[in-house]
Amino acid sequence: FSFNLAADCNAVLKALQPIFQEQGMTETVHNWEDHGYLATYIKKNGSFANLRIHPHGLVLVDLQSYNDHMKGREEVDQLLNKVEERMKELFHGNIKRVKRLPAILRGGVIDRYWPTADGRLVEYDIDKVVYDEDSPFQNIKILHSKQFGNILILSGDVNLAESDLAYTQAIMGSGKEDYTGKEVLILGGGDGGILYEIVKLKPKMVTMVASNIDQMVIDGCKKYMRKTCGDVLDNLKGECYQVLIEDCIPVLKRYAKEGRMFDYVINDLTAVPISTSPEEDSTWEFLRLILDLSMKVLKKDGKYFTQGNCINLTDALTLYEEQLSRLYCPVEFSKETVCVPSYMELWVFYTIWKKQADV
Repeated sequence: FSFNLAADCNAVLKALQPIFQEQGMTETVHNWEDHGYLATYIKKNGSFANLRIHPHGLVLVDLQSYNDHMKGREEVDQLLNKVEERMKELFHGNIKRVKRLPAILRGGVIDRYWPTADGRLVEYDIDKVVYDEDSPFQNIKILHSKQFGNILILSGDVNLAESDLAYTQAIMGSGKEDYTGKEVLILGGGDGGILYEIVKLKPKMVTMVASNIDQMVIDGCKKYMRKTCGDVLDNLKGECYQVLIEDCIPVLKRYAKEGRMFDYVINDLTAVPISTSPEEDSTWEFLRLILDLSMKVLKKDGKYFTQGNCINLTDALTLYEEQLSRLYCPVEFSKETVCVPSYMELWVFYTIWKKQADV
């Protein structure tokens, strides 16, 4: 409850006390001279309520119940309804806003709460844990969402869902490129989505370097993310592709030394770092190293595609673009913003190419 004016803390407390007492809840009240009241109400079944009254005009009611059954939820709703009715009855003229938030389910078998890249907490409609394993490198989860299908989550980071073809298409050039007969290098992409889509376009050869060196990601995806990867992960070699379970840095260095060149390099490794201190963050140095090595194996007229970050992280995106001016060769770039369904946020993708010398 948000008041138009300062709240009469004592009046609010006295107005709401009978409601909690009717529930047989034991009351404890803390009073700070200039900071209002904190009243706690505890029920014998372990449920409790916190009533926080701020003198500047904010009243917070937090109810926690250990009963996850429908009856328990109905009891909570009934209690909140009584609180809201009493507050409106006594303070209606002074109440500016009433906001009721849905219940947060803590400690459940299924974790439905995952953060966006810009730090907002999103509740997904996850109803099943499909796969949950710890590899030597990371935690690998595949959770089922009613809206988005199976979602791959690596160490708490939402990577890709079966609904997210828009992501795959964007990081491949949004349908504007002709991959027929081309040499393609994919960095990362352990979910197999990019590989699956490019193989359909009849390239000469696609080399995917699963940089996380994590066979368990591939094993999980080929079993539970088949709407995304099809059958391309069933074998590490196909008619026009190969998958290398290696660190991409040595592979890139080896290709550069051998003079091997690609028409397209697609970087599906970690997103742009959020850090705003690139000189102090080794992640930025790693990112620049990947960029430099990728440019060395990219043909003169080739293109480099990569994900950026969510559109709200403007400082991080600006810093990324600054890194492009620090590469060993001059480059140019363009970017587009795409809505990736399971991310629940707009995502920025980059196309980078070597700058041609003026004639």
